[in-house]
This record gives sequence, C-alpha cells and structure tokens, in this order.
Amino acid sequence: MPTWSGIRKKLETEYLARSLRGYIQYYATSYRQSPDQEGRAAIRYDGKEIIKGCYWNNWMKAHLFPKDEKYERRMRVENAYMDDTALRLGVFDQRSFYRAFEEFDNQSIEKSLKSDDLIVRIMAVLDRRVGKRGLLLMKEKMENEPETFREFYAIRMKAEGLQ
Repeated sequence: MPTWSGIRKKLETEYLARSLRGYIQYYATSYRQSPDQEGRAAIRYDGKEIIKGCYWNNWMKAHLFPKDEKYERRMRVENAYMDDTALRLGVFDQRSFYRAFEEFDNQSIEKSLKSDDLIVRIMAVLDRRVGKRGLLLMKEKMENEPETFREFYAIRMKAEGLQ
C-alpha cells in the first residue's frame, strides 16, 4: 500500500478537478502513541472540515448508531463501507480512507460513482474525470442521494460555475 503522502498527492493533484485545487484537502493521520496506532481522517473545503472521523468515535458514539443489530455489526466488527450515517457521526478513521482510495484508484470513474462506499463516491464526484456534462446529468438524481454526497456535489457544481 502506498504511503499517505503518496495517496494525498494523487488525490489532490492527479485526480482532483482543477477548479477545486487549493480548496479541497484530504487529511489522514495515525497516532503512534495510541493502541494499534489508531487515527483520524477528514476532507476539508476551504480549511473547514466537511467530514471528519476518528477511530475513537466508533466507541464514544455507539449509542447514536441506528438500533439495528446488522448495522452495528457492520460498522463495529466488519468495519465495512461508509454510508451517510457513518460519515455524519464521524465513525470512520484513516483506514477507511485507505480502503476507499484503494477501491477508487483501481476502478473506473463510473464504478466509483456507483460505489457502496460513500467516501469512494465523494472522491469520484470531486474527480477531474467527471466533467460539467456528467455533473449536469447527475443533477436530476440528487434528491435521492445522501446528504453528505449532495454537499460535495454542491461544492463541485459551485466550483465549476454551474449553480
């Protein structure tokens, strides 16, 4: 697996749309002093963290999970793909970013836009390979998209001058 600095460089220079360069920053860190070197991750827009997550949130916010045994198991035990609930609660960490990037980096942009992992889909909507026409085609389906995805879509549309 590449280093975080290599991943960040790819995301912010190779993949990120020109209109967002300098505005979007990806952040991930591991805390060496913590057990198992756990850490946090975030995506910032203009210096403000739009989504942020930390390993320790998984335990501190467990009471906020939907009262669904399958959901709790998927989030705690399986550490599965991230959905809107997980992103809004911040119950993800740097490893979620690493997994999402690996999926994103190894498949087409079309597959990334349809991924079950919302972090992958966010990386895709910010990607330079999604042009203005593609963004406009997505507009009619936005009402069915998760709130967090819609927020990043709006950021991209504004950056492209389409709002």
